[in-house]
Amino acid sequence: MDHENLDDFHETTTIAEEERKNFESVVAAFRNYRVNSLQKLNATEVYLNRLPAHHQQMLKRYTENLRRIRECIDQNYKIIQKLLVDVNNIFSNEPVQAVCAGDHNNCNPEPGFRPNEIETSHQVDPFKSLKVEITLKLFVRDWSSEGAEEREQCYTPIINAIMKAFNPEDVDVSRVRVLVPGAGLGRLAYELAYRGYFCEGNEFSYFMLIASNFLLNKCMWADQFVLHPWIHQYVNNMKRKDQTRPIHFPDVSPIQAPPSGEFNMVAGDFLQVYNDWNAWDCVATCFFIDCANNVVEFVERIYRILKPEGIWVNLGPLLYHYSDILNEGSIEPTYEDLQSIIEAVGFKFLRNESGVRTKYNQNTQSMQQSEYLSVFFVCQKPHETVTNDVEVDGVERDG
Repeated sequence: MDHENLDDFHETTTIAEEERKNFESVVAAFRNYRVNSLQKLNATEVYLNRLPAHHQQMLKRYTENLRRIRECIDQNYKIIQKLLVDVNNIFSNEPVQAVCAGDHNNCNPEPGFRPNEIETSHQVDPFKSLKVEITLKLFVRDWSSEGAEEREQCYTPIINAIMKAFNPEDVDVSRVRVLVPGAGLGRLAYELAYRGYFCEGNEFSYFMLIASNFLLNKCMWADQFVLHPWIHQYVNNMKRKDQTRPIHFPDVSPIQAPPSGEFNMVAGDFLQVYNDWNAWDCVATCFFIDCANNVVEFVERIYRILKPEGIWVNLGPLLYHYSDILNEGSIEPTYEDLQSIIEAVGFKFLRNESGVRTKYNQNTQSMQQSEYLSVFFVCQKPHETVTNDVEVDGVERDG
């Protein structure tokens, strides 16, 4: 083996090892959910028991609610145990593109990567413990009746725009290739495939991949399982029952109501997985483009992979997730600047709206409510590459 090939081998091995460790840490966070969740509860109970007796008497119902929260933690952990059944078989080590055709049996984030058995004593990053709680709350948004309002706000406009551009009455939608980067728990991608489109969801987060594998492949009927997603919200609760209230999931079983179009889930980084020119008829992004360190890379890559006359449908805010993360590079263009960048890359706006009221993973019973005034746009890649000079930030660029 020459030096160049040896370097490539070591680099591939290093990446695979890093991915293995990352996957192990995510599984460990799930497995330690109960222990981590009880730490705060136990600390609260210790403090409560130190209070004067007459205070404890006045807090009797509060104390009873803490016991109920403990029961809910146990019930949630039973769901997590179901998520983790055969978790090490989710990913194979076949040296092929990371594609999961429905059952996730061939989902492969890195060639040569096979997760080992995870020890429950694995040290858990507090941030990853928080991600487990966030993942459980996302069950509400994507796969419960309580999340219907958010899905109507965020997914329906995207679905309607795609159906308008590729009307099932005019085209064979099974031949319309739609990509959903940042697919999360897979509901938007499922809805498009259910309507007959060839749809592929792409997701980078192992938290999302583990949960979506269960939701898409293991839920046999509607409202089969019960989860308590809000028990970790100890503040801004109007009533005790608001914190411990259950949700049933999934509101629709993908097994009982399978998509009529082909439906895949792909594991991996969007920029690493998708490189082929002119491969997709549509790219649909929802609360996704601000997940980039450099949003311009996302815009250019979406343009590259779209077929001529293909469309990009986007809805969401510009939170820019890396903007306040230590040691992470990030740029945060305004939407005014982003519009110029999108046009400079070569897109033509077909629709461009701002101030679209959208919520993200909101607890509807909380005393604190927030929403985004999101942007919603539809862009098209021209049929032929147009060469013109476009000015961005005062600098001319050849289009």
